[in-house]
Amino acid sequence: MIKKPLNKVKFAALILSSILLISACSTNGGVESMTGTESNATVFPTVTATAGTAPQIGQLSGEAPTDLQTKEVIVGSGKTAIATSTLEVHYVLMTWSDGKVVQSSWDGGQTATFPLSGVIAGWQQGIPGMKEGGRRLLIIPPSLGYGASGSGPIAPNETLVFVVDLIKVS
Repeated sequence: MIKKPLNKVKFAALILSSILLISACSTNGGVESMTGTESNATVFPTVTATAGTAPQIGQLSGEAPTDLQTKEVIVGSGKTAIATSTLEVHYVLMTWSDGKVVQSSWDGGQTATFPLSGVIAGWQQGIPGMKEGGRRLLIIPPSLGYGASGSGPIAPNETLVFVVDLIKVS
């Protein structure tokens, strides 16, 4: 059997479709990206996305990430937070080691207001770019949280899990 050579148009289409197929392949196994470096052993918690209500955080499992991880749960549409902003927020703080909520502004029904420059480094790095009306998950390693000394109910070298609702940026 004699094969006919491909004409130039068919050959170009074949090469182009091969390139598109290869470039469309995921290099991360289809896992949704977060900022920072992902760890194959880390399973990130689910977070409810109902604006105006206290977030529920799913079960933590796997190893705690060693760098800052952020994920948009609700994308806001208001003013954008920058490093010099003063923020009004609702938040929930959970510790990675035991998966327990340590603190929640929702419990008292009062938001917290503070300059972003006056909080832990994990917030200073993880909040800029967030918009009013948004909800963001932050997983903060000890080096960007309370470190080897801990603080109050936070044990030394604890990884922190925050869910932050950005109410107002000033």
